[in-house]
Amino acid sequence: MIYHLNTATPVRRATLYYIMKTLTIRIPEKLRAELNRISRQQNKAVSDVVRDSVRRYVAIEKFRALRKKVLPFAEAQGFLTDEDVFKAIS
Repeated sequence: MIYHLNTATPVRRATLYYIMKTLTIRIPEKLRAELNRISRQQNKAVSDVVRDSVRRYVAIEKFRALRKKVLPFAEAQGFLTDEDVFKAIS
């Protein structure tokens, strides 16, 4: 049990654990050097930079799949371009 510094009241703490798996990939040395440079610039571990990049890639692919699925319905309503959508919601 952990106690708050100024009182004798116990403080409960919750810890979140994430189950992570290891993924091994092969990348060209030039790309690895760029990844290391970015890692140093951002003061992040290479794993964190790669994890953020993969997370972003997955989100974009989900968006593209959803867009492809709803595109026929949007076109039927007269939304042919992104500009049509922006005009409608502005």
